[in-house]
Amino acid sequence: MMKLSILDQSPVSEGSTPAEALAETASLAIEADRLGYHRFWVSEHHAARGLAGSSPEVLMAHLAAVTSRIRIGSGAVLLPHYSAYKVAENFRVLEALYPGRIDLGLGRAAGGGALAARALQENRTGGGAELYELQIQDLLSYLYGAPDQSHRFAGLETSPQVSTAPELWLLGSSRESAALAARLGTGYAYARFINSAGGSMAVRSFRNSFRPSPAASAPQALVSVFAVCAETSAEADRLAASMDLSLVQLEKGHVSTGTPSVETALGYKYTPYDRFRIEDNRRRMVLGSPDEVRRQFTALMEEYQCEEIMFATLVHRYEDKLKSLRLIAEVCGLRGGAGVN
Repeated sequence: MMKLSILDQSPVSEGSTPAEALAETASLAIEADRLGYHRFWVSEHHAARGLAGSSPEVLMAHLAAVTSRIRIGSGAVLLPHYSAYKVAENFRVLEALYPGRIDLGLGRAAGGGALAARALQENRTGGGAELYELQIQDLLSYLYGAPDQSHRFAGLETSPQVSTAPELWLLGSSRESAALAARLGTGYAYARFINSAGGSMAVRSFRNSFRPSPAASAPQALVSVFAVCAETSAEADRLAASMDLSLVQLEKGHVSTGTPSVETALGYKYTPYDRFRIEDNRRRMVLGSPDEVRRQFTALMEEYQCEEIMFATLVHRYEDKLKSLRLIAEVCGLRGGAGVN
């Protein structure tokens, strides 16, 4: 049986509101729990009108409360904006409330424009790759023990004291992020929905150079993609038109007012270059009927030699997203996935 998980960015659909988007994320998590998905991760974006998820820790607390089995995580907490100590305590609280169900996914993207980044990092100094690696090392100390005597905060305790710890994952889309995850001994989530080139080599290098740590004794990897499943490949292709236009507008730097409807997307006046970008962006997606999606997932797991596929479904109508999740669960044989409507 495949191990499948979901990334939800709480997209705001055209004609909808951010509050409705967050409510749909919660409903989706409940259904994913029922269907037998393994994880449900939520993202962090700032000053983004088209995405409602700005605080994954807060949203995770709600999602964990309304589900019972599925692992709940961040995809990702953008660590350079914050104190590693505060992040550790946030996630220790979540772990104390929902032991064995919490994932801490980390990233270093800005998650918004330059103005938002400045506001998030006000009064902070330093930065860059070296600080990011140090922050992750600090998190390992805070979550899986305590800072040793050589640490600048030797003797510091992290509250609350609990007997379990969140799973620690590093998210990335390059060989550099894979090497960092391997060096520090975390899980590695390759964002194929961001970069479809070179991912299998990145995951392979992660496995080959992995060093065990208090967070993980063996390498653990997943690959994340965009996915849309429908009764027919033609219908999946039609639904993906909303994602095509969203990505084109994002690349042009247009301020998104929400995931466009299929009708808006099909009526948009695309330039020849837009068409080229749509074709290229489709490489980051898994689209099709249930059997087609299952075959593509199987091929990805073989290509990446990974244990798990995570996917995000960026379509306009919540009902179509829900149907996609149910069709995938059924065709891939997830626990509870058979026979759902």
